[in-house]
Amino acid sequence: MDYCKHCGSLIPLGRVEIGYRTCMPCGDREARSVVRTVVPMHKSNYVLVTDRTLLTQLTRPGRY
Repeated sequence: MDYCKHCGSLIPLGRVEIGYRTCMPCGDREARSVVRTVVPMHKSNYVLVTDRTLLTQLTRPGRY
């Protein structure tokens, strides 16, 4: 058994064995806080964007 890095509650052994360091509720909250979007690029593929500044640079007028 190990303790959650956010709330300090016990984490089940099976969860610790596969590499998780958070309990289920804290892990769910952490996963929901990550925001991603996919942007189609002109004459190219789709790009996965996780950083807001990259998104603003990609969508500036006059890039193409």
